Amino acid sequence: MSPAPTEGGLKQARPGSGSADNRQMRPGSAFADNRQMRPGSGSADNPSESQLSAALVDNPPAGAELGFYVHVPFCAKRCGYCSFNTAPLEDGAMARYLEALHREIDLLGAIAWSRRVRLSTIFLGGGTPSLLPAQDLAAMLERIRSRFEIAADAEITLECNPESVTREKLAGYGAAGVNRLSLGVQSLDDSILPRLGRLHDARGARAAFEAARAAGCDNLSVDLMYGLPGLDADGWTRAVEAVLDWKPDHLSAYGLTLDAGSLWGASGVEGLPTEDTQIDQYWRLARAAAARGLEHYEISNYARPGCRSRHNQIYWHAAEYLAAGPGACGFVGRMRYANVKATPRYCETLAGGDLPIASSEHLSERQRLAERLILGLRTADGVPTALLESRLGGDARLRELVDAWRARAVLVDADDRVRLTEAGFLLSDALFVELL
Repeated sequence: MSPAPTEGGLKQARPGSGSADNRQMRPGSAFADNRQMRPGSGSADNPSESQLSAALVDNPPAGAELGFYVHVPFCAKRCGYCSFNTAPLEDGAMARYLEALHREIDLLGAIAWSRRVRLSTIFLGGGTPSLLPAQDLAAMLERIRSRFEIAADAEITLECNPESVTREKLAGYGAAGVNRLSLGVQSLDDSILPRLGRLHDARGARAAFEAARAAGCDNLSVDLMYGLPGLDADGWTRAVEAVLDWKPDHLSAYGLTLDAGSLWGASGVEGLPTEDTQIDQYWRLARAAAARGLEHYEISNYARPGCRSRHNQIYWHAAEYLAAGPGACGFVGRMRYANVKATPRYCETLAGGDLPIASSEHLSERQRLAERLILGLRTADGVPTALLESRLGGDARLRELVDAWRARAVLVDADDRVRLTEAGFLLSDALFVELL
């Protein structure tokens, strides 16, 4: 789980394993006493893949509706800041992946409890899902429809990189059932984009947005990043205003984090703005989005009325979701699980007839409570006051901290709920650590 913004670094949580709009969250893995299980010989400490598959079978969901995250790992080029599960698009790799993915969908759909649940959202993240030909995406979605009931109004999102889409391709995605697009723009500065490893320029980003509109997409999100090397406050403002002029329905904006596993995390990068500059960039975005009528409904996400990301809200409400694809993470019943990350190993496991689950963890009541609080407080809706009180009971030090936050007006009460203010979002890590 990537941390939320803090005074010490403005680190942004990213709910999905794809672009900024949907970084895959594994909230349970933040807890120190979680026991991680990994495939192996089949002992209690080292369960086999068959045992891990059975664990999902034996943990039916509590609810009747689930989200479904599908990870498409391939990228034409890995960005320097990216720490997510990606793979090079080598000859034959996409075909092998799709064959394995269809097997995984079949195995998930064959679980007895799958017949009584309905999918309310499907999110294709990556990697770069828009490397998929439209006909392959259509076949994937049809496979899911053949194995699961899908809500008539299901939100079906696809992440796209600007250079990998055309109007015709996007129209094909729409015909396949995709009704929401997330466009990974990240920056509109042509001197910064190549340094990030992005393959588009500012003109190409705008052209991709217009192509999506021309293809009929009326639920369109744009991703931006701040805190980038070489990005000053005025350059950030120009990018924000330019994107807002496009009139997107949703905007995700994340501060750069140098996570372990990224090229920049390993080697470092020069020219990063100061913490004060990053905070200034955060506030410039918040003010500009509010002036254009966008609701700041989650720390890193803004939306026009009625255009919140329904899939991401599943994560923030600590609700349940299935996952498919290499490295994808799901949460069903009380079990959080993660798939094998390496794409070749993922394909091999499915060829052997097993679900590709690499690790799982069962969350305790204390863990579930902390997770619901932390994720809920990331949103403008906050959490029920009673939920926070249940965590504070008997913990005088934590209650004193929460009371101090209320006194500073960074944590506020409204009716029977408690939420963070805009300023509270910036300080949230300090509280979240205490809530664990």
